[in-house]
Amino acid sequence: MPEIRAMYLRQRKLIFTLLSIYVLGWGFTSYQSIFLGLILGTSFSLLMLWQLVRKSQKFDTDVSNGKKVKSLGSLSRMATAAIAVIIALKYPDKIHIASLVLGLMTSYIVIMIDFFVQTFRKSK
Repeated sequence: MPEIRAMYLRQRKLIFTLLSIYVLGWGFTSYQSIFLGLILGTSFSLLMLWQLVRKSQKFDTDVSNGKKVKSLGSLSRMATAAIAVIIALKYPDKIHIASLVLGLMTSYIVIMIDFFVQTFRKSK
């Protein structure tokens, strides 16, 4: 499954770019709680993307070897998101909850953008 690894590397690069923009926004604007929520949510989103890629590679290996297939770890990704929300609820004056939720969705948005870009490149 080298294509999943290549997709992950492209998506990770885009997420790191977004994180650097968020850090600049946090440092140079007065919307620090919003950007801190985006930073925290996007960081946890990157962690969930890494978990998904790792589980997908193990899933592929297990199927190829004829082993029993386990889940792709939806519960662990939900628990990761819950930890991010708990952190935001612990510090409501520092972390904006809506931007945290938007940050948690970042990897899925990046996956869709990457899909459309790669589809467009292949059609040319």
